[in-house]
Amino acid sequence: MRIEVSRTGGFAGIALRREVDTRGLPDAAEWEALAESALTGADASAPGVPDGFHYRITVGDRTARCADPQLTEAQRTLISRVLKEGA
Repeated sequence: MRIEVSRTGGFAGIALRREVDTRGLPDAAEWEALAESALTGADASAPGVPDGFHYRITVGDRTARCADPQLTEAQRTLISRVLKEGA
């Protein structure tokens, strides 16, 4: 499964995109459960805050949009992991 996170906004307005392919990872099931939970809690209508980050989470053919500070715990964890560990 391919998990992609795109981040836009923030004070500097610098876009960032990272992805993780879970195939072959020893913790693939954990990644996939976290991604499913993050997609389920997405609220595209959440406006975010001035100079806050906006995120697009794509898992396979499903995409969700969310924004700081209205992220669920699953979204925050997934975004942090993908941006840290992704290529």
